[in-house]
Amino acid sequence: MSRAWHWILPHPFLTLVLAIVWILLQNDLTAGMAVFGLILGILIPRATAIWWPDQPQDFRIGRMARYAIIVLGDIIVANLEVAWIVLTVPNDRLKPAWISVPLDLKEPEAITLLAGTITLTPGTVSADLSEDGHFLLVHVLHTDDPDKVRDDIKSRYERRLMEIFA
Repeated sequence: MSRAWHWILPHPFLTLVLAIVWILLQNDLTAGMAVFGLILGILIPRATAIWWPDQPQDFRIGRMARYAIIVLGDIIVANLEVAWIVLTVPNDRLKPAWISVPLDLKEPEAITLLAGTITLTPGTVSADLSEDGHFLLVHVLHTDDPDKVRDDIKSRYERRLMEIFA
């Protein structure tokens, strides 16, 4: 984004989130509510930008929209999978696992978004970030292959976040 865009949208993802939250809180999807949500989504981050330590420099909003759609789809699928596990797998046959995911991401916003994505997806929880910020500790409700879960997180989410925040 150019410098002018950084002034108008210092935190584009926050702008999008605030607009969506406003519409959800109003429980009324009209053009007026969407426009007002966008106005709030622009004004609030702009008014608080001086207190933010870092601003994303090269944020790609189009890729972020695709990422959000992928995550929403994964949340729906994971809900069904967790429901199936809860209904069909006896407690003594559950295979929970702690997985250490090495991170290639460096930006705190991207790491936070990855941790949030993992936690929002039913069946997984981000539990801790290493002191140096190079590993994320994830708990999985049930898996036969922890390495596959780690690889899925890296390829499905982290790779896309690296493209968004490149």
